[in-house]
Amino acid sequence: MKIFLTGSTGFVGKRILQDLLENKYQVRCIARQGSEQKFAYDKDVDIVPGDITDASSLTGKLAGCDAVINLVGIIREFPGKGITFEKLHYEGTANLVRAAREQGVRRFIQMSALGARREGKTQYQQTKFRAEECVRNSGLDYTIFRPSIIFGPGDKFVNLFANMLKVQQFVPVVGKGRYQMQPVAVENVSMGFVKSIEQKNAIGKAFNVGGPEKIEFDQIINIIGEVISAPPHKIHIPVFVMSTMAEMLDWLPSFPVTKEQIVMLLEGNVCDEKPFFEHFGIKPIGFKEGISKYLTA
Repeated sequence: MKIFLTGSTGFVGKRILQDLLENKYQVRCIARQGSEQKFAYDKDVDIVPGDITDASSLTGKLAGCDAVINLVGIIREFPGKGITFEKLHYEGTANLVRAAREQGVRRFIQMSALGARREGKTQYQQTKFRAEECVRNSGLDYTIFRPSIIFGPGDKFVNLFANMLKVQQFVPVVGKGRYQMQPVAVENVSMGFVKSIEQKNAIGKAFNVGGPEKIEFDQIINIIGEVISAPPHKIHIPVFVMSTMAEMLDWLPSFPVTKEQIVMLLEGNVCDEKPFFEHFGIKPIGFKEGISKYLTA
């Protein structure tokens, strides 16, 4: 089978590409001009130029493929550069769905996000939901995955805080840090995508994907500090102070958090993870076990 993969140069995409190849799938990746050099598997991958936000660039690119895996997504916007949730999450997905229908690809697997919903408090949540709706109403044989925070080698979550602890020995925490998260290993997420490709009983379903533990943010920092032997000092910053700072400075790429991200952080990000692991027969990887593999390597 040949898989058309988007977002293959990202953190999750690299792992899914690796697992697809190890499971003997042929893979065609779409790459924006200039990003071809990011592929570590270029000899084994059919790389085609294009951009899912440009519908015309998809013409003929999906032909001959048996399934689409769409991983394109962003966690913050830069409207001045044309990088918006609406454009990447919704419009890009709509273009890809249309191209799949026109080019005869029936199977469509979509990366969404835990918390995506029509009445979401943020544009991130709302556009992820609208993309889901586009896929659900496409007439294609779809499966949707909604992961929580994903951790693994090269992630921008655990590594961010680990580096803070190594360099400055303290971590700023929004509010009291009592909000819960459910970090899930990238290996677990990837295997769900790969196993779903040929599973007929995964068609027409959406899976919430979280790790086996619901952990308060404060405790997440404690675990990271324990793994790297750097006892954490946490500075709890009042929500209104952090929100005000984010509103003023979140246009700066170097500022670590946006106002929307604070809203979602305080909301928490947890689910019932059992249906996902049971359906695909995947053994869940615990948070401390998982990060120990790459933070101490």
